[in-house]
Amino acid sequence: MPKPALKILLAGPRGFCAGVDRAILIVEKALEAHGAPVYVRHEIVHNRFVVESLEAKGAVFVEELDEVPNGVPVVFSAHGVPKSVPNAADARGLDYIDATCPLVSKVHNEAERHHGHGLQTILIGHANHPEVVGTMGQVPEGSMILVETVEDAETFTPDNPDALAYVTQTTLSVDDTADIIDILKRRFPSIASPRKEDICYATTNRQSAVKAIAERCDMMVVIGAPNSSNSKRLVEVAHKAGCNSATLIQRATEISWDGLAADSTLGITAGASAPEVLVEEAIAEAKQHFDVTVEEIKVAEENVTFNLPRALSA
Repeated sequence: MPKPALKILLAGPRGFCAGVDRAILIVEKALEAHGAPVYVRHEIVHNRFVVESLEAKGAVFVEELDEVPNGVPVVFSAHGVPKSVPNAADARGLDYIDATCPLVSKVHNEAERHHGHGLQTILIGHANHPEVVGTMGQVPEGSMILVETVEDAETFTPDNPDALAYVTQTTLSVDDTADIIDILKRRFPSIASPRKEDICYATTNRQSAVKAIAERCDMMVVIGAPNSSNSKRLVEVAHKAGCNSATLIQRATEISWDGLAADSTLGITAGASAPEVLVEEAIAEAKQHFDVTVEEIKVAEENVTFNLPRALSA
């Protein structure tokens, strides 16, 4: 009996960004240079497949520095850390390698610069996300205000309305963040803006790619982790762009194939910390159920690369 037809639309770009590539390579290079174990504070990126792959090579993931024994190297995750973390590592004499994405470091530098100029800084982001914790930890407590929603933007009270700046988490919804920024600029016309947008190129491109295919899809799956901000935003973007059935999954086994009738169209994308092998796994699983044709819709080319830390680049 012939299989029912299924059209798969692949969003492009998708999957790993330059910051994730760099962070994973840092752990691998550290293992080559120092041997196992190499400790990593927090998940290096938000993806269990990646974490488990690195664990198999000798990486040990911990939540805090007090779980790291003396005499072994430790890597800080791509999301960035508050200043207290390297300070604590220095106090213990730990050999550490900072895998913070350079685009997150850019936001850290902006926050420090604004504080140095006497400005109270608004951080647009999601509470308790590691990137937000790291960014807020670049400046003294109380000198940064977290704004998560348009309601927050309308109602918070700054110390001095004429001495404000804003920065953003790098993995937010482009459209939702624009709405918040519009409110901030209306309420505080003199607010200082980033010299260049803080939402990273990879987040922007992946959201644009989802928008390009969403209306054509009966169902869309976003491959990513449930604690991945950029992956969760892709699901929201798909819904808003016209795909009523958009779901975040970690592996192909979570896809509900019963939800697809014959001659349906399935959209597939992956968050910036999800490897392409998981996309290939989903396509292979689809072929077990359907006669599949695949079309990639690419909205941008990405050729960004970041240098490794000097200690590992030799």
